[in-house]
Order: sequence, then structure tokens, then C-alpha cells
Amino acid sequence: MKTWKTALGVVLVGLMLFPVYWMFNVSLTKTSDMRADPPHWFPWNPTFEGYTAALGQQLPALATSLFIGLGTVALTLVVALPAGYSLAKLRPRGARGIDFVLLVAQMIPAVVMAMGFYTIYIKLGMLNTVAGLIVADSTLAVPFAVLLFRAFMASIPRELMAAAQIDGASTWRTFRSIILPLSRNSVITVSLFAFLWAWSDFIFASTLNRNSDTIPITLGIYRYIGNNTTQWNSIMATAVIASIPAAFLLVLAQRYIAAGVTAGAVKD
Repeated sequence: MKTWKTALGVVLVGLMLFPVYWMFNVSLTKTSDMRADPPHWFPWNPTFEGYTAALGQQLPALATSLFIGLGTVALTLVVALPAGYSLAKLRPRGARGIDFVLLVAQMIPAVVMAMGFYTIYIKLGMLNTVAGLIVADSTLAVPFAVLLFRAFMASIPRELMAAAQIDGASTWRTFRSIILPLSRNSVITVSLFAFLWAWSDFIFASTLNRNSDTIPITLGIYRYIGNNTTQWNSIMATAVIASIPAAFLLVLAQRYIAAGVTAGAVKD
């Protein structure tokens, strides 16, 4: 019974990962071998010319995506941490209504938000700016982050806060010295998801940053396809390089993600 389940799992995982393998395979394939029939299932005669071209032409876009990702993480945490703490522990008036609004905000399609941002950015002069992309990408992460922080912080015993207040700690000091250290797993989880959303964003980038010389890697690959339709090894090499940071962060933060996502799901 367990054997066939394991075999089925291996087959399904192989099917899901095959596009990733094929991307890597094509990135090492010579241009002259691209139209081979049958196709080369393995890079028997690999070439690194695609990676050389990708690193030479796409490094600025990679740096821009890194900056946008880190900026999105910082802005998301600055907004969502105090908001989550307030909803979980301070319980302001209308807290349930705010929770509902945050849930609805996550259901709005990104393309609809992009159109709204486009109109606003024209008036504010923020089109084709990195700061504009950071703000736009943060709108995807903040509702999720606030709800996750709220769920986790609600599970922190109020006795800890009461003890801090007896010692003379203010609300801000309690948040900074008690709540934040205990929220490490949820902070790491939110940071990772915010970074990955910003790193993989294409809709906001193509709508709000179309005419800029400073573009993220997703838009760089899109333009690359149009300019290098016969150099598929370079295109796939760029995609492989762009996938490395996301894969590295997922592996590095895996155990924190599991704890952060389930935080507050059950009560003792």
C-alpha cells in the first residue's frame, strides 16, 4: 500500500518539476541544437553562453528586483506589525469590520488594482519609479500580513502584557520588547511571502513601469523574449538565475514558514 503511494507521489512530483528541469536543460543547450528532432532530453554537449549573456545583460534588472523586494518587505512590516498588534491586543472599535475589509482586499484581482494605481500615479508623478512599484507590491502583502500577525499575536498570553505593564512598560514598549521577539516565525513568514510576491510580480511592473530604464527581472525577461526570440538558452538561463533567490529563501526559511502559517490556528 505504501509502495504505490510513494511511487505515485514521485511521479506527480516529477511531472510538476519537469518544466523546471526543461528550463535548465534548454539553458545549457546550444542554439544550433534547439530544433533537433528528437529533442535533446539531456544537455550532452552543454554550453554556458546563455548564462554569460544573461549575467551580462540582466544584472541591473536582478538588482532592481532585489531592491524592490527588500523595500516591499520593509514597508509591509512597518505597516502590518503595528496593525496586527492593534487588532489582536488593543481591539479598537470596528476591528471586525477591518478584518472583513482585509479579507475582501485579498480577493481584488491585481490587474484591477494596477489600473487604479496607474490613474493615481499619473497625478502623483510616480509612474516608472521603483518607489511606485514598492508601494504597489506592498498592497498585495499587507492584508495577508495583518491577518497573519493578528492570528499569531492573539495567541500570546495576556499575562505577559499585564506583567510588562505592572513593570511600567508602555504600550509601545510592550510591543517592542515582548510581542516582537515572540513573533519571529510570523515575521519571517510574512517577509518571505512579501519578497516572493514582489520578486515575481509582472502585472504591476508591466503596467506601472513600462517606459522606465530601471526595470525588474520579470519585465527584463519579457523584453528579452521579444529581442532574442532565437536565443532561447539565454532566455532560459535568465529564468534559472531569477529562480535561484526564491528557491534559496524557501529552503532556508522552510521550518519558520510551517510554524508561522499555522500560528494562532489552534488554542491550548
